[in-house]
Amino acid sequence: MTEFAKNEKNNIDEYQKKGYTHSYRFQDGQLVDVNSKIGYLPEDILIVAEHRYEGMSNPSDLSILYVLKTKEGNKGTFLMGYGPTANLEAADFFKEIPRKNNNT
Repeated sequence: MTEFAKNEKNNIDEYQKKGYTHSYRFQDGQLVDVNSKIGYLPEDILIVAEHRYEGMSNPSDLSILYVLKTKEGNKGTFLMGYGPTANLEAADFFKEIPRKNNNT
């Protein structure tokens, strides 16, 4: 299967096998660990990788999977819509991550 044929779930599963087991959500201007409830600011996050997806049945159904590491070394993923369905506050959060913290 090529990179473009994989869907979000396939990549999340592959990264979980590599130890990226934390999940995050965007809340109140921070990225929040779903389990520990710890909030992170843009400077607390390292983007290890990102994968963009286009919907098979609807090309305007766009999403991006961020593979992340926090300042404490926790590793996980964050999936968000982009394009017309984007959460603009979450998109701005990722734009504010310092360039030195982006390995993509």
